[in-house]
Amino acid sequence: MSTNPYYGQEGYGPYESIGIGSLELEEGGTIPDCQLAVATHGTLNAAKDNAILVPTWFSGTSKIVEQVYIGNGRALDPAKYFIIVVNQIGNGLSTSPHNSDGTQAGPMFPKVRIGDDVRAQYKLLSVKYGLKSLALVVGASMGAQQTYEWAVRYPDFVKRAAPIAGTAKNTEHGFVFTETLSDAITSDPGFNGGKYGSPTDVAAGLSRHAKLWTVMGWSTEFFREGRHKALGFDSMRAFVDTFMAGYFAPMDPNDLLAMAWRWQRGDVSRNTGDDLASALGRIKAKTYVMPISHDMFFPPSDCAVEQRLISGSQFRPPKSICGHLGLFGVDPELLAQLDANLNELLATPVS
Repeated sequence: MSTNPYYGQEGYGPYESIGIGSLELEEGGTIPDCQLAVATHGTLNAAKDNAILVPTWFSGTSKIVEQVYIGNGRALDPAKYFIIVVNQIGNGLSTSPHNSDGTQAGPMFPKVRIGDDVRAQYKLLSVKYGLKSLALVVGASMGAQQTYEWAVRYPDFVKRAAPIAGTAKNTEHGFVFTETLSDAITSDPGFNGGKYGSPTDVAAGLSRHAKLWTVMGWSTEFFREGRHKALGFDSMRAFVDTFMAGYFAPMDPNDLLAMAWRWQRGDVSRNTGDDLASALGRIKAKTYVMPISHDMFFPPSDCAVEQRLISGSQFRPPKSICGHLGLFGVDPELLAQLDANLNELLATPVS
């Protein structure tokens, strides 16, 4: 086990580490003492029917969800709902490569699937909070992958679903691109097969990783219209070196790789013998599919193919030239569109 001051209550709290016991993994093996880092907002009502689950995205934590998406008067309003933000396994706050020890430390951390995350969350919600349903599951990017998995795996539990900027089954294009993100890290000699001393040993790899995110995370229109300058950076180089590379520099490389492996293989059709139509046909939740207009990771065209396979769903793509990384909260108009859609979805009666 290694320590990394980047991950902790000071920067990402308050959150509670909740043990769910042993978690058997789809790829084999177990995490013997699986700890989920959980942040809650609001109060669970007596009927226990006002709970909203928000799973996290790649590199993201419960803190950015709180800062960007939760608040009084927002769609995710803690005055109305009991909002449970669960940090995915491997994100640095929940059980992860860098905070595990023994035979699961660092590069020896077991392979975890999206389905493993969701089964762990189901155990948490049903045992810890006694929930029998969720008013809404909403997640973005890898959180969208988990949202789809929830709706397919537990169709009677999920009343409404809102996958944002993500797919139910990762595309082949997405698989290869995510591979380049991982290669940027592992090709750094300082990575040393995952046995580095600290993230600073892998600084060059993490910087290359950040550059790839810059290329695909934002849109060409974002840069053409000078949005990076509007954010306070006088050049592309300053934006990359300060904002993007600065974001990833303190993160644990093995944690990022664990999440990337899972993102590549996100696929709800694993529940139905590789039949995607059958898997999405299981969904009973009222579903709004919300890709971002200029997202190059999860383009609306890929999301639309899946949306058409979900009975009664609606296709609600918000517009933003920020692309995928508009999820960071840099575009107030994007957030307003997401809130409007979520408010409408939450107001929709469900059985």
